[in-house]
Amino acid sequence: MYRSHVMICGGTGCTSSGSDKVAAAFEAEIVTAGLENEVKVIRTGCFGLCALGPIVVIYPEGTFYSMVKPEDVAEIVNEHLLKGRPVLRLLYNETVAEDNSIKSLDETSFYKKQKRIALRNCGVINPENIEEYIAFDGYAALGKALTEMTPDEVIQVVLDSGLRGRGGGGFPTGRKWQLACADRGKVEKYVCCNADEGDPGAFMDRSVLEGDPHSVIEAMAIAGYAIGADQGYVYVRAEYPIAVNRLSTAIQQAREYGLLGKNIFGTDFSFDIDIKLGAGAFVCGEETALMTSIEGMRGEPRPRPPFPAKKGLFGRPTILNNVETYANIPQIILKGADWFRSMGTEKSPGTKVFALGGKIKHTGLVEVPMGTTLREIVEEIGGGIPGGKKFKAAQTGGPSGGCIPASLIDTPIDYDNLMEIGSMMGSGGLIVMDEDTCMVDIAKFFLEFTVDESCGKCTPCRVGTKRLLELLEKITSGNGTMRDLERIEELAQFIKENSLCGLGQTAPNPVLSTLQYFRDEYLAHIQDKRCPAGVCKALLTYKIDETKCRGCTLCARACPAGAINGSVRNPHNIDTLKCVKCGACMETCRFGAISKG
Repeated sequence: MYRSHVMICGGTGCTSSGSDKVAAAFEAEIVTAGLENEVKVIRTGCFGLCALGPIVVIYPEGTFYSMVKPEDVAEIVNEHLLKGRPVLRLLYNETVAEDNSIKSLDETSFYKKQKRIALRNCGVINPENIEEYIAFDGYAALGKALTEMTPDEVIQVVLDSGLRGRGGGGFPTGRKWQLACADRGKVEKYVCCNADEGDPGAFMDRSVLEGDPHSVIEAMAIAGYAIGADQGYVYVRAEYPIAVNRLSTAIQQAREYGLLGKNIFGTDFSFDIDIKLGAGAFVCGEETALMTSIEGMRGEPRPRPPFPAKKGLFGRPTILNNVETYANIPQIILKGADWFRSMGTEKSPGTKVFALGGKIKHTGLVEVPMGTTLREIVEEIGGGIPGGKKFKAAQTGGPSGGCIPASLIDTPIDYDNLMEIGSMMGSGGLIVMDEDTCMVDIAKFFLEFTVDESCGKCTPCRVGTKRLLELLEKITSGNGTMRDLERIEELAQFIKENSLCGLGQTAPNPVLSTLQYFRDEYLAHIQDKRCPAGVCKALLTYKIDETKCRGCTLCARACPAGAINGSVRNPHNIDTLKCVKCGACMETCRFGAISKG
């Protein structure tokens, strides 16, 4: 029995910031202080506030320490764990009241509006200890399904809940299971989990696997029981070593406890799970390409129909859901469809996990009820834009999504609303952009990603996206014409209508959404040969304000092209013909005399 638990984030973000060293320091200092029988150190999954890592939370107080370094540990052990005095300088500032009393994390702006279902155990339990998962109702849902419910009753509960695929498509999960449930016991079937999270800026699924892998295992077993499958596969990126290791550990523990394998819970139901490491291609996130990759072939999409529920992995009926979708299943089985529907919106019940990134104060993982507005996520939960900058847009859905402008910041976020405004939910990446972002450049960035990641199987995607990218590059280099805008729109529509798979069909979305909401920026690039945000290098012009220039010569000395002229203590000027637009002068100037535009 321990009087205190030191919870240290073991997610990828905090691990990369040195949380392993912090954990080792705690273990050593606790022994030195003679507290090894009173205080236990536990590595957990992600707490959510990734920008503040390494994170340490000490219970029972729930004291939240941020950006902890190994050299801080001795002070925390001696002051907090020995003397009961929290180290105020290391506490997350929002948890400290004006009178220096400690507030609960749930009272902070980041957590106050969150509702954690998929992330319920992340940061709470040791993901490598099955007993901790069981202590939090782990595998109770599987037990209930196997001993108290028929397979059809399980499917009906999932149908009634209204749970939609959290991978981005938003297809009703129960309906997918229903399509695959025929001929139970007569036909070999498979349950697959898509953990191939390849969207730029997305890390929701990885964090669930790192912080709560048993929830996915339990849900997959429930799905197997529902459709009549005895084998599952988790397709996970090899680039996620922590997730892979913890998932492997969890699967082995579940087998040892009889929760995977033969005759689970003493029933005639048998189910096991294997891991398939991803091939590293973005297209393998598409369901048919993923299954082709599991089969040992190059990950390329297949034409549909037939859909995987009828003919999927190895030509057998297969259901595929992503990590977050599965993470909701045990709670739905335990608490019922009405409980799940009490959150979110009518057509999009429940919650959604977002990976909040970009120009935002609090980057990290956020789980909110569907229907939460973009403003609430950006300004209240995310803490707003740093440096007093203005919010310009938010990108949802990654390369398959679109940009939401500031004028639509009060849009309630759910599947249908996002589709109406030209974006999509996607897996949950949410990249915030401020006034210094060039929207043409953003469209080009996502298209570059799509071009690189195209599998090349179909011509509209392989060739079409390349031509589309060339047109954008022409515009950002200052050589664009109005006819190019027409070509972009024509080509984008052709790619959408003729590509083989969903990834190709949605590839033009970032271009089309930026054209819809930020057409003036395209026109500025074409007609005025100017980048309003000052991002596109070919269109930049650096100028020196003579009234501010002190003639210190620092800029001239920093210029690699010798483009700056002027004598000491006299205003300088820039020769635009020689200027290579590197920005070294602007970075060097101490007086704010140099501007770009």
